Amino acid sequence: MQKEGQFRVLFVINPVSGGKAKTDWEEQIRATIRDSVHEMEFFLLTGDDDESSVRHHIERVQPDRVVAVGGDGTVKLVAGLLRDTNIPLGILPAGSANGMARELELPLDPEGALRVVLEGTPKPIDLISINEDDICIHLSDLGLNAMLVKYFEGSSKRGMWGYGRAVLRVLWQKQKMRAIVRTDKELVRRGAYMIVLANARKYGTGANINPEGDVSDGLFEVVILRRLNLIEILKALFTNRSFDSAKIEVLHARTVEIETRKHAYFQVDGEYRGKTTRVEARILPHAVQVLVPGKREP
Repeated sequence: MQKEGQFRVLFVINPVSGGKAKTDWEEQIRATIRDSVHEMEFFLLTGDDDESSVRHHIERVQPDRVVAVGGDGTVKLVAGLLRDTNIPLGILPAGSANGMARELELPLDPEGALRVVLEGTPKPIDLISINEDDICIHLSDLGLNAMLVKYFEGSSKRGMWGYGRAVLRVLWQKQKMRAIVRTDKELVRRGAYMIVLANARKYGTGANINPEGDVSDGLFEVVILRRLNLIEILKALFTNRSFDSAKIEVLHARTVEIETRKHAYFQVDGEYRGKTTRVEARILPHAVQVLVPGKREP
């Protein structure tokens, strides 16, 4: 039986996040909060039907909060399972980019992140439904960046060197799309190098594609990159600098349908989804509660 003020916390650990050995995160978590009164449960992802396995574990453990220990892919997996429940999601950033943790201004060190997990305040955030069978918690896009994700996934070189090589390959082969974009407010026809469905503001690299973004406002942004300048793109991808506002167009939307004349590369939260000519998306307002810094309610 749980004591008053005691939580049962389930840690869902991606064992390869950040290049650490799979036992490191569990050992570090136990060592950091060994004097805590809270109950801890651990589940290691295997890559084999993780969604069903984690869902079963949540049902069995009945946790008071679930913590994603990994990068944005792990956060997305857990967020999808906690959608429309009252169970808060904690984030222990353990990936290489940790875009969502940065978006929510969470501590990136394990001690600080664990303090938020145990003492933070639940904040409702939106998700984006993609083609009715997928969700986006952060950023998805058609075109240039999705091509970059594909090439980086297939590269034998990792880290910034591999990323840089993928960027140069993409910019060398850059293609402009012809697209029809229908939101719940307007219809536009555009030529674009990239069309972003943005629930957040920044990519994990720090590139600020959507300065107006707010993960809790019941809207997402459709960001259309219409013109391309090599130097500006490199600066935007590798620094915290925003994309040139004169070269992008931002549409605020609750729903959108995007049709492209030719097949375009498509990615969701850093995972390549293949080529497509059509994407449908809609906002899922306040679909999941995320623990952020703040005083815990009594």
